[in-house]
Amino acid sequence: MMVSFWDGADKSALRIDLWTKEMMVDEMADFYYQHMMGMADSFQRSTGNADLVKDLQVFAKAFYQKFRQMQEQQANKQQ
Repeated sequence: MMVSFWDGADKSALRIDLWTKEMMVDEMADFYYQHMMGMADSFQRSTGNADLVKDLQVFAKAFYQKFRQMQEQQANKQQ
């Protein structure tokens, strides 16, 4: 779980990352992908900047696809 707050005085994000040792690597990748896509949705609603939203969505999808490919390669090496 991530909890983030905006500190307007310092103009910086305050963040707390809460993880459990039981969280699997594939769950972590899913979590990050969903979080990035959610940030893109929030950015779209708050700014209406479709170009930057598209960039973030493209990055999130590429991140997730690369993770899946790496997982497949690792699984194939173990066979």
